[in-house]
Amino acid sequence: MLRKEHWETVFSTKTEKEVSWYQQYPKTSVDYITALHLPLDAKIIDIGGGDSYLMDALLDLGYTNLTLLDISAKAIERIKARLGEKADKVTFIVSDILDFEPKATYDFWHDRACFHFLTQPEQISQYISIVDQALADNGKLFIGTFSENGPQKCSGLPISQYNEERFKEVFGQYFRLTDTLEQSHQTPFDTIQHFIFCGFKRI
Repeated sequence: MLRKEHWETVFSTKTEKEVSWYQQYPKTSVDYITALHLPLDAKIIDIGGGDSYLMDALLDLGYTNLTLLDISAKAIERIKARLGEKADKVTFIVSDILDFEPKATYDFWHDRACFHFLTQPEQISQYISIVDQALADNGKLFIGTFSENGPQKCSGLPISQYNEERFKEVFGQYFRLTDTLEQSHQTPFDTIQHFIFCGFKRI
């Protein structure tokens, strides 16, 4: 509950450009998704996407089976308002990721900067178990976190930093690492945050 209260407060009190993760165009994620040549009706879920612009970009590219999950109802209210009529083309789920009970299987799982807020081993194990349930047999996932050169906190909360080896260690039971990308994200405050993104597919 404390986690939910934190994020409801963030999205109730800060504009989209007053948070460090703001991107007007999520180029790294969009480029990765388009390079996979997923069919336009592929089931894509964005975890902890808040009011990011990934849904906007994918809708503009013609994707038709999109889901956004976020712990904050306020964040989802904001993106619905921004998308207007296009919001009807997205399935929105208000849930803590650790409480998520997938009712569908997804072809692509996207997570930019949600996973790294899980700092306890049992939380990480639960997350991976949920991914395992939710991902189709030929599904792929793409996860971005702060790298070892990135911040140690985000939005005042501690995070877990990752490198390629740690990603392989954490996800290796069910998934094989296929891609590693590094990104220097420029925040609205003209600071740089170092991210690592890893792509996986089922073993």
